[in-house]
Amino acid sequence: MSRWVAPSRLIKSETIAVEGQVADIAARLAADAAAVCATIRSTLEEHIPELRGDSRTRSMLDASVHGTVDTLLHAWRHEIAADRVTAPAASVEHARRLAQHDVPVGALMRAYRLGQRVLTERIFAELRAMQLNSATRVAVIESVTPLLFAYIDRVSQEIVTVYEAEREHRLEGPGRVRALRVRELLSGSSPLDAEAASAAIGYPLRLHHVGLIVWFPRTAAGGDDTSRLQRFVRELSAAAGTDTDALFTPDDPGSGWAWLPYRSAPTGIARRIREFAGTRTDTPGIAIGAPGAGVDGFRRSHRQAMQARGVAPAVAGGHPTVVSVDDPGLMAAALLGGDLGTTRTWVCDVLGRLAADTPGDDRLRETLRVFLGAGSSYKAAAQELGLHFNTVKYRVRRALDRRGRPIEADRLDVEIALLACRWFGSAVLE
Repeated sequence: MSRWVAPSRLIKSETIAVEGQVADIAARLAADAAAVCATIRSTLEEHIPELRGDSRTRSMLDASVHGTVDTLLHAWRHEIAADRVTAPAASVEHARRLAQHDVPVGALMRAYRLGQRVLTERIFAELRAMQLNSATRVAVIESVTPLLFAYIDRVSQEIVTVYEAEREHRLEGPGRVRALRVRELLSGSSPLDAEAASAAIGYPLRLHHVGLIVWFPRTAAGGDDTSRLQRFVRELSAAAGTDTDALFTPDDPGSGWAWLPYRSAPTGIARRIREFAGTRTDTPGIAIGAPGAGVDGFRRSHRQAMQARGVAPAVAGGHPTVVSVDDPGLMAAALLGGDLGTTRTWVCDVLGRLAADTPGDDRLRETLRVFLGAGSSYKAAAQELGLHFNTVKYRVRRALDRRGRPIEADRLDVEIALLACRWFGSAVLE
C-alpha cells in the first residue's frame, strides 16, 4: 500500500528538484565557459560582419562575450534577480567602441539575440545529456527560458543606453563632425571630388600623405588622451617638415588617426619619425603607412598604418613603440595576425619543439632566421649577429635538432614561421 503525500508537499518537492536541475545546468555551463564563449564569439563574427573589425576590436568583443557569460552564469547559479544584474565593464567599453566606429546599434542588439540563441542551444544539449524524464525536462525549460530572457534583456538595455550616450557625445561639436566626415571618406572606395572633400575636412587631399595611427596603452583608470595625442602629432608634424598642418582625428579616448601632408613624396619619413620619437619621454605608440598621393593615397596609407598597428602590441608587449609598413616582414606578419590561434597551431606544427617559449629556443630561432635570411651563409649570419662563426654553426645545428627534421622540403614554411615568432613572440609559441 502506497504512502499518501499531501499535494502541497509534492509541489514543493518538484519545485526543489527543478531548481536543483537548473543549478546543475548553470554549473555545467560555468565549467565549460571557455568553449561556450568561443562558440558565441565565432557565431557573432560569422553572422555580423560589423563586429569583426581590427585586432583590438576583436579582442574587445572577446572580452565582452566572456564578461557577459560570466555575469549571467554567476547570477543564475546564485539566484540573483535580473533587476540586480549590471552589464560587465568589458561589455560597456565594447558598446562605446562600436558607437565610436559608427557600427549600427542593430548589429549590437543582434549580437545579444544570437548570443542568447547559442546559450539556449547549449542548455538544451545539457538537458539531453542529463537524461531527465519528459515532465522534468519541460519544467526545467519553463524555468530557464524566461530567466535567461530576463538577464539578456536587462543587460542589453543597459548596453544600448551606453551606446546611445556615447554616439550623442561623439557627434557634438565641429571636431566630431570632422571626424565623422573623415570616416565617411575612408569608408568610400569610389572616386570623389577632392576639392569638395578637402573643404569638408579642412585638409588638402591633393597632396602626398603619410598615414599614422598613434595611441597610448590603456590603463585600468582609463582617461581621455586625445589632447596629448593631438599635441604630439602637431609637434611631430613640425619636426618632420610637413608642407602644411597635419590632420588629426580621435579614434577613441586612447588613440587617434593622423596624416602628414607633403607636396612631393617624402623619403626616409619612418627614420625621421623614429628620431623625433626617440627624443621624447611622452612618445605614444606609432604605426606608419607608406606615402601615398591624393584621395587613394590618403586611404591606402591609413589602411597600411592600421595593419601595422595590429602587429605593434605583440612587438612591444604593450609598451609604446614605432612600427612602419616598410619594416622587413611586418606586412607578412600582419596577414598572419588575423587569427593568432590558428597561426600558433601552424607555427608549432612547422617548428616542433623549437616553438617552445624559452630563452634558449628564442636564441636558436633568431639565429636560424638570420642564417636562412643570409642565404644559409654562416659567415654572413655571424657578422649580422655579432657572433663567432662556430657559435652560429652550433646554434643552427641545435635549432634543427630541436625541430626534429631538416628544412630542405619546407624551407619557406620555416622562414614564415620564424617571422611570426619574431613579431608575435609568446602569442604564437607553445
